Amino acid sequence: MEVQGSIKVIGEVQEISATFKKRELVVSTDEQYPQTLSIEFIQDKTDLLNKFEIGQNVKVGINLRGREWENPQTKEIKYFNSIQGWRIELLENSSSDDDLPPLDNLSPFEPASETNDEDLDDLPF
Repeated sequence: MEVQGSIKVIGEVQEISATFKKRELVVSTDEQYPQTLSIEFIQDKTDLLNKFEIGQNVKVGINLRGREWENPQTKEIKYFNSIQGWRIELLENSSSDDDLPPLDNLSPFEPASETNDEDLDDLPF
């Protein structure tokens, strides 16, 4: 799966234990109802965030993770979800008008040169 949006927060690397580290990325999507998503990068994937800055538009490859937890005292079961990032790339600004040809270079289309009365009556439906 992928998520696109602009970077709001790039967290510091958190050393959870001697063998586990994680880093948080917060992305705000650009859609009718924008979403603010916290995406976790773990282990060696934390380094992927080093070359990015707040405000940049990115596309993030994600996996959804879920787990079940049982409270040992009450035996109550809780469910948790997380979004785990594994790839990130910078998006080019697609709203740029630089890619469009100038209007004065466009030539008008040529009208049809040969038509006859039979062609006008032959509708495809």
